[in-house]
Amino acid sequence: MAALVARLCRAGPGLRAARLPLAAAAFPPLRRPSAPLGPPRPLSFSAAELVRAAPGPLRPYLRLMRLHQPAGTWLLYLPCTWSIGLAAQPGCLPDGQMLSLFGVGAVLMRGAGCTINDMWDRDFDKKVARTANRPLAAGDISTFQSFVFLGGQLSLALCVLLCLNYYSIVLGAASLSLVITYPLMKRITYWPQLVLGLTFNWGALLGWSAIKGSCEWSVCLPLYLAGVMWTLVYDTIYAHQDKRDDIIVGVKSTALQFKEDTKQWLSGFSLAMVLSLCVAGMNCDQTFPYYSAVAAIGAHLAHQIYTLDIDKPEDCWKKFASNRTVGVLLFIGIVLGNLWKQKDSKDVEEPLENR
Repeated sequence: MAALVARLCRAGPGLRAARLPLAAAAFPPLRRPSAPLGPPRPLSFSAAELVRAAPGPLRPYLRLMRLHQPAGTWLLYLPCTWSIGLAAQPGCLPDGQMLSLFGVGAVLMRGAGCTINDMWDRDFDKKVARTANRPLAAGDISTFQSFVFLGGQLSLALCVLLCLNYYSIVLGAASLSLVITYPLMKRITYWPQLVLGLTFNWGALLGWSAIKGSCEWSVCLPLYLAGVMWTLVYDTIYAHQDKRDDIIVGVKSTALQFKEDTKQWLSGFSLAMVLSLCVAGMNCDQTFPYYSAVAAIGAHLAHQIYTLDIDKPEDCWKKFASNRTVGVLLFIGIVLGNLWKQKDSKDVEEPLENR
């Protein structure tokens, strides 16, 4: 008996070692808590986030075409939507396919315009704090690479243009000279914003011709003039962000031309815009919703100018970006005003049928 007990004691450690894996399998140890990961980042589909998430080699090209700052694309696109909306048949919505086509064209042409601008201004951009990190100024891509990229953008934009009628193709091609020469204007004149207005609002002519086959000048010219006045408002506000740097590097702008009289000039441009929109509306038989939108635009611009602080760059940017609301308001007014025409025609027809 004593010998058996001694043998079991010698075997004890081995038995315990054999039992441990079984116990571990039956009762796995509690997992130690990992370090907190912090709050999850909210899922964002903003243009800036999409550019940030793009592959590294592609990112400088997307920034070159300002895809991360879509405000300019909206300001180029919205005059096209006004014209397409006004050209729609009474009681009908605007042509969705044409709106999409012009949307693609706006992205491409705004990107091409920014590429041309940065190629002209790469030396100036290095001296301005707000633009020093642009891809060309920062050396992220070369001038040759940007030139090749420009060719690609213009080629795709040409494909979009070729989807339109012959009149619109010629009219659209005529705007290319403005796109190329606009960046030079800030070296020559204190009114580069006027040239930008002539360039950015070409869609007010092109949208109508794409639907109708030619321009109805009694409608298109007042609409184009309204867009030019609108551009003088928002781009003068935009230019006040850089006025100190512009003086140093020798760049001209309406902000430097108007100085402390800026609000008076902006008020005059806004009044001209509202009057031009009224003329365009009268010449295409627009209705109450349209004029309500024009009145709302006048109120928005008045508030924007009254509260503007031209010496605060952050306020200038905020006011500039808010102009997308102006363009959207007008588009909604055009669409509802056009649908209202159908209601009016029914009201006229019913009494005739009752007779």
